[in-house]
Amino acid sequence: MRSMTGYGRGETLRSGAKFTVEISTVNRRQSELSLHLPRELELLESRVRDEINAKVSRGRITARIGFTNSQGGKSPVQIDASLAERYAREYRKLAAKLKLCDDFGIDTILRAPGVLQVAEEELNVEGLWSLLRKAVRDALGDMLTMRTKEGAHLKVDLQKRIHAMQGAVKAIAKRAPKTAARYRELLHDRLRGAGLELDVEDERVVREVVVYADRIDITEELTRLQSHFGQFDDCAKSKQPVGRTLDFLSQEMNREINTIGSKANDAAISKLVVRMKSELVKFREQVQNVE
Repeated sequence: MRSMTGYGRGETLRSGAKFTVEISTVNRRQSELSLHLPRELELLESRVRDEINAKVSRGRITARIGFTNSQGGKSPVQIDASLAERYAREYRKLAAKLKLCDDFGIDTILRAPGVLQVAEEELNVEGLWSLLRKAVRDALGDMLTMRTKEGAHLKVDLQKRIHAMQGAVKAIAKRAPKTAARYRELLHDRLRGAGLELDVEDERVVREVVVYADRIDITEELTRLQSHFGQFDDCAKSKQPVGRTLDFLSQEMNREINTIGSKANDAAISKLVVRMKSELVKFREQVQNVE
């Protein structure tokens, strides 16, 4: 079980090329990746996304990649001599026309647009992929380690909530069968209070008690809750992402608990239902942090 919150950093350096990768994740129902990659490395974007998506299935992911390259030293400088000559001729013509001294120097020519050219070296993007991949994987490793550690704490807290609900379910299961008997005694007291003396075994009394017992029967709901608790135990042992499964289970548990609360006409059971609802609210809040 892993949390959806984490941060990791990776850095690689080789032959003057340096990558710095930072990956952070926060809660999000679905997976959403925001990738910030230098423009000259856009050809590698899909590969970076594949690396990250292969390791993270849920949460909002922000990945920032920094790149510097001092490989190859200074870029070669070229001079367009033909263009420089044309500039010189035009400068002299203009000086003669304006009756100015023809005293411009080489620096004037070199500053003219297009004369001095710096040839850009073509970046070998494909050759940089292995270096970038290592930085991405290192950052992912750090981030997943943090998510795993926090996930262990989340698991302990979720287990605590489940155990509290299991205790309430056991108490309800123990008390529920007695509810019909208490109703029968209450019914007899009311009948006697109204001046109606009916035998305990009177068919009308027995029928009323049976109908009531069927209406308040919560055996099915308690069985389903126990099943959901068992499924949680399976999720707690799983190495796969279980956040969506736990979210679904919490919804189903809420449904069963609400049904028990509406069926069981008993003050003690109602108190136990309130306790379970309180624990389930905390459970659902924590599930939103689980990948």
